[in-house]
Amino acid sequence: MSQPSAVRPSSPEPTVDPVQLRRATLASSVGSALEYYDFYIYGLASALIFGELFFKPLGPAGGTIAAFGTYAVGFAARPIGGLIFGAMGDKIGRKVVLIITIALMGGSSMLIGMLPTYEVAGIWGAILLVALRVAQGLGAGAEQAGATVLISEFAPPKRRGFFAALPFVGIQIGTLLGAGTFALLGMANREVLFGWLWRVPFLLGAVLIIVAVVIRMRLKESPAFEALEEAEAHRDAPVKQSVGQAIATSRRNILVGIGLRMGENGNSSIYSALLLAYVASLPAYKGQALIGTWGAVVAAAISIVTVVFFGALSDRVGRVPVYRWGALFTAVFAFPGFWLLTLGQTWLVLVVMGVGIGIGVQSMLGPQCALLPELFGNSHRFTGVATAREFSAVIAGGIAPLVGAALLATTGNAWWVIAIYSAVLALISFFSSFVTPETRGRSLTDLNDAGQETVHA
Repeated sequence: MSQPSAVRPSSPEPTVDPVQLRRATLASSVGSALEYYDFYIYGLASALIFGELFFKPLGPAGGTIAAFGTYAVGFAARPIGGLIFGAMGDKIGRKVVLIITIALMGGSSMLIGMLPTYEVAGIWGAILLVALRVAQGLGAGAEQAGATVLISEFAPPKRRGFFAALPFVGIQIGTLLGAGTFALLGMANREVLFGWLWRVPFLLGAVLIIVAVVIRMRLKESPAFEALEEAEAHRDAPVKQSVGQAIATSRRNILVGIGLRMGENGNSSIYSALLLAYVASLPAYKGQALIGTWGAVVAAAISIVTVVFFGALSDRVGRVPVYRWGALFTAVFAFPGFWLLTLGQTWLVLVVMGVGIGIGVQSMLGPQCALLPELFGNSHRFTGVATAREFSAVIAGGIAPLVGAALLATTGNAWWVIAIYSAVLALISFFSSFVTPETRGRSLTDLNDAGQETVHA
């Protein structure tokens, strides 16, 4: 286990300000809603629309794979954004960075809604789509990490799991808005939908940008960061670390965080993006291509409750036990779950997505909300959380639809290949939980990572 070059004591735990706690919860929730609204409508558009709009010469299968390729590109940009903005968050504060990231992410999404398609601009439409997807990924790379860090640093230690999970209700609301919008658009005439109506969900993101920026402007800096600033002012040696130092100090916990995220993030993408394309390709659901979208609506509605439940449960029994059993459940459910989709019953699609996302994914995400910030020391928490979250987002969630689409094409749409993929990702998280230190109630002013011995002055 790596040790910091100089073990430093923590500052006293700051007093909880209920007004700022409410503002931090709202600020984080709106940002989470915008991020997942943006990314969810992009995932839905990739599965259902973008192949024909921007990659028409490649045909239906090739167009879908190319569209999912642009989906993956956004995830590939996220670690870069996480490193850049994570380091800024540790240097200049959480609040300023979160204003920058929300504007970059939402602005990129809005511009996607203004793009010319292949029929208008040829390959340039696809090139511009990729460029905006990269910009969107850069902003999103620190948005969720920043929201997680921010609310955890404002929350009371004994209820941190509950409060840290509340902003992730914004994820479900964003998903609900995105999936619901596309489900309603699916009722429109095909020519109208592919002509101009598909642009509306992307343009509507501008409303959330304005709301999020206004709320975040009224927010104070987090108590833990203020404690870090005070420690910096009273020390001869610098407390804050560079990106390289932070990664070197925290490489073990970063790897732990990546392992934990594989099952949660990977299965989130499998159920919310890949499954939609899979269901739409099955003859049994011919004429019901948007049933997966309605399944996402059901799953998001369930998740609004379950993500907070599992977060609160981790306050009572610990982060690691909740995470471990959630990962195991997800691995076991994959095989009956994806087999049920082949039966051609629309209500089973709703059940599978509701259970897979609402219970499986949320049973890992709930405790993760507080667990990831608790893994890292105060001087480099934003960088550590962003690095763990976003590198895992590339190798888990980002490539899941692309890899899954290729596996389905190779095996003739065999359900078991997705089940194996889902289970493997979940089992990586399951085994990672055995090397994860329990962090429940840990002081977030501590400058050392969880699992490192803290020496007090």
